[in-house]
Amino acid sequence: MYYLKNLLVDGFKIIKEIVLFLFLCYNFYVIVMKEIFKKFNIVINDEKLLRVALTHSSYSNEHNCECYERLEYLGDAVLEIVCSDYLYNNTSYPEGEMSRLRSLYVCENALYEYSKEINLKDYIYLGNGISEANKTIIADVFEACMAVIYLEQGLDTVKKLFHDMIVPYIENHEDFLMDYKSLLQESVQTVKKSVTYNLIDETGPAHHKEFKVEVIIDGLVYGVGVGNSKKEAEQDAAKKAYMKRAK
Repeated sequence: MYYLKNLLVDGFKIIKEIVLFLFLCYNFYVIVMKEIFKKFNIVINDEKLLRVALTHSSYSNEHNCECYERLEYLGDAVLEIVCSDYLYNNTSYPEGEMSRLRSLYVCENALYEYSKEINLKDYIYLGNGISEANKTIIADVFEACMAVIYLEQGLDTVKKLFHDMIVPYIENHEDFLMDYKSLLQESVQTVKKSVTYNLIDETGPAHHKEFKVEVIIDGLVYGVGVGNSKKEAEQDAAKKAYMKRAK
């Protein structure tokens, strides 16, 4: 009887440890992101909401849970107002220039760059059909995380994070919308050469396409670019060709 009692106690301990282990695995990304935000003096208490912000629709469809899309919608609006507030109070630009700068610093390319500050791409819940989050997904999740901070901590906390993480990019005049196709076209026009772009490959499911494009200058391939849209792949190819010609 004593042996059986000890066996049951040990069994319950093992089950408890297994449940704890599974819970930590289930919430691992959430736990890591909470620790990362603590470095910016932001404490997120609502783990369920943060998990939603990190969940792509491919994962939510497989596990019957909510994805980040509603939070992304809110986060987009929050970032726009915070950026607008900063530009209004810290510059003397006219309305048109402030609008241009706001578009520049809350665009997809910019959000993707900011996300690198918190290693966001490594902590997104994705479905089995997606091996890695693309730029669009990462930018969307960044906006969703901003929504979580806004809902939990308020607009002032988002403003502080914006100042700590994003304002340095503004002060350094980072250009996230460099149009390499136009730059390449201008550079070859001076020597009267032609530029064409050819789609050479298209892979992946409908919700996660990857395109491969080559750029040809006077019959010679100068660069091959990849992206999650034809436009993005063309820009990548143009960038490589432009850099190659600039050497």
